[in-house]
Amino acid sequence: MQAPRSRTLADLAFEQAERYGDAPAVICGDRSVGYRELAERARRVAGGLRRLGIRRGERLGLLVNNRLEWVETFFGAAMLGSVVTAFSTWSKRDELDFLIGDSGVDALILLDRFGAQAFADDVADLVPEAGGGPPWRARRYPKLRELIALGDAAPGGWRRYEELHAAPPLEPLPPGDGPSAADDAIVIYTSGSSSRPKAVPLAQYGIVENGFNIGERMGLTPQDRVLVAPPLFWSYGSANALAATLTHGATLVLQGRFEAGEALALIERHRCTAIYTLPAMTSALVGHPEFRRERVRSLRTGLTIGSPQDVVAAATELGAAEICNVYGQTESYGNCCVTPHDWPLEGRARCQGPPLPGVSLRIVDAADGRILPPGETGLIEVRGYIMRGYVGASAAQNAAALAPDGYFRTGDVGMLTASGELVFAGRTTEMIKKGGINIAPAEVEELLLRHPEVAEAGVIGVPDVVQGEVIAAFVVAKPSSAVTAEALRSHCRGAASAYKTPDLIEFCPALPVTDTGKLLRRELKRMAEALAREAAAPPKRSKNDG
Repeated sequence: MQAPRSRTLADLAFEQAERYGDAPAVICGDRSVGYRELAERARRVAGGLRRLGIRRGERLGLLVNNRLEWVETFFGAAMLGSVVTAFSTWSKRDELDFLIGDSGVDALILLDRFGAQAFADDVADLVPEAGGGPPWRARRYPKLRELIALGDAAPGGWRRYEELHAAPPLEPLPPGDGPSAADDAIVIYTSGSSSRPKAVPLAQYGIVENGFNIGERMGLTPQDRVLVAPPLFWSYGSANALAATLTHGATLVLQGRFEAGEALALIERHRCTAIYTLPAMTSALVGHPEFRRERVRSLRTGLTIGSPQDVVAAATELGAAEICNVYGQTESYGNCCVTPHDWPLEGRARCQGPPLPGVSLRIVDAADGRILPPGETGLIEVRGYIMRGYVGASAAQNAAALAPDGYFRTGDVGMLTASGELVFAGRTTEMIKKGGINIAPAEVEELLLRHPEVAEAGVIGVPDVVQGEVIAAFVVAKPSSAVTAEALRSHCRGAASAYKTPDLIEFCPALPVTDTGKLLRRELKRMAEALAREAAAPPKRSKNDG
């Protein structure tokens, strides 16, 4: 379809309001908001923020789950040219302390509580000065001057989110005061190899343009309804799902937090045609006691990551027959490679697709940095729609992350095919080096998932004095399965090179994952190291031993 003319998120909101009017833009719970209403709600939020003194370039913290208020605040801030800094709703108090301080937010909009997390209590302890009401200044955070609560459990003296909507809508701003396409729209904190998350700024034009290109690969149209359970504070949710959906005039169906039974009900109720999923989410959906294919028969397309088996499962078991396989990271606006939805399933499963328009990829040798030809495995570097550089404390990593010619060093391993598609192998930090041979955990996981009695598999390397590392596999067997570790080793030896066979196999009821189903490899590594220690420990002697 024709791309939007807009290059700022403010212009996009007004352009789509004019084009699609009352057609639904966002569905969340019992609320359905059309494109025209969404633009008007964002104007009111923008007007309320401007009345509080928020201006272009200033930062607005947003600690809210997937809901309408997240979306309207995102667009409202963009209308001012201010920058949303998205905070994870999994954050504990110490993490919030770091995020507020590192981001330098001028104002913070927060949900009073979410599940077991009492955010208002945590922030009240960190910013006691706000309890007396405005104006105030936080001694701990020199820039922070406004706390705006969404919900009923916020301390007295704080501003309420409803006050933003009570303000007059934002009027056109004087030249130079409003946003530009190159302005940062959002800063997303992403975890990596460092002990603290890195702050990634993404520009307005990149979100609009790259998001539209992702939606094109998915085959989205204004008739689509897209279920999004992954959090909007991830680039997968905001720079990707939100942008892909709204640039195509489709409907964003938000789930506040992933739960398989509710997700099935949302798909059935709203006849969702597309889904953003992850392997563990797909497994949870098809394994739910109330899953039936007729409940998800409306699904057609969507996005996922994972092994070829994961892609096939999303297409054939979940029923999103045109599901797209993807590769990307926060630094590349969520995705930089997407398989076209109309490729044969075999093609979509075997690779992560060609680069999106405006994106270039290269594979370089880890030892000397030379560019490798197609078919050779090395480090993946990306140029085009990428961040301008980390901000906050993580800006110190920019020289290592960004090559002088503009390529972003992803830290991932893969290869390009002769026709230019990317085949992802894994992260350098996840690669297992066994006896001098590099092994991607994803390869071994795929081997295990080919066994008919394996439901899920997670693989990690653990230290070994002889081989450097050995392969540890954690396996979730299918219900009523009697498969043994030796049977799985035999299966792996028969299907691939012997060095890819797991050395340690542990059966478990579930893999450690985030709320949205992303595998927690750090937790898996702790489990694997404990397993290795147990295997190496001498047997305990009984009191009757001589």
